[in-house]
Amino acid sequence: QVQLVESGGGLVQPGGSLRLSCAASGSIVRFRTLGWYRQTPGNQRDLVATITKGVDTNYADSVKGRFTISIDNAKNTVYLQMNSLKPEDTAVYYCSVQSVFGQRYWGQGTQVTVSS
Repeated sequence: QVQLVESGGGLVQPGGSLRLSCAASGSIVRFRTLGWYRQTPGNQRDLVATITKGVDTNYADSVKGRFTISIDNAKNTVYLQMNSLKPEDTAVYYCSVQSVFGQRYWGQGTQVTVSS
């Protein structure tokens, strides 16, 4: 079991930046894949960015070049740096970790609103 707590969401103007953090209750080195997903009302939860084995990153086409996923194993934290934000980035952002056995855990989500 692991508890995930996201933070860093909020209201930002178009073109602005935010950094989301996801703090885990224990070591994250035991998880194969860590990632961020987002969801808007009435829609499915979509992949934003993942990092596998601490090295291999994958991004949704819509965020490539603007978002960066990173991890700090010493702090058991996953980050999502979001730059050049657009109104269409508005969503609830969820942190997720997945073990080598396929078990997936989710955080409670943090709201990101991009609006002038």
